[in-house]
Amino acid sequence: MKSLNRVTLLGNVTADPELKKTATTQKSVLTFALATNNEWFDNEGVLQKTTDFHRIVAWERLAEICAKYLKKGSPVYIEGRLVNRSYEGKDNLRHYVTEVVGTDVRLLEFHKEFAEEQPSS
Repeated sequence: MKSLNRVTLLGNVTADPELKKTATTQKSVLTFALATNNEWFDNEGVLQKTTDFHRIVAWERLAEICAKYLKKGSPVYIEGRLVNRSYEGKDNLRHYVTEVVGTDVRLLEFHKEFAEEQPSS
């Protein structure tokens, strides 16, 4: 049986993304947090609001594009897959992280520079 690991998010970048290079392969990797909002009416008819925060990771060319055009507050559409990993922190404790590895990012603000980079059809 086939399986599917797909995430679709539409939200706002919470802080300027951070672009780095991996130590061994020098591949570009970018991380940032994305906020998504949820609104509903409770049983008394009062509007309730919550915000969830998601850790996003982009690699190589996608990381470089995101670093160039995304900034704090940018609205963005992201497709990707969930990845769970663990690491040992400076406190010598095992930490667990769930991340969205982005495979498709759509900028929801017009960027003249980005439009000029696209080949005409």
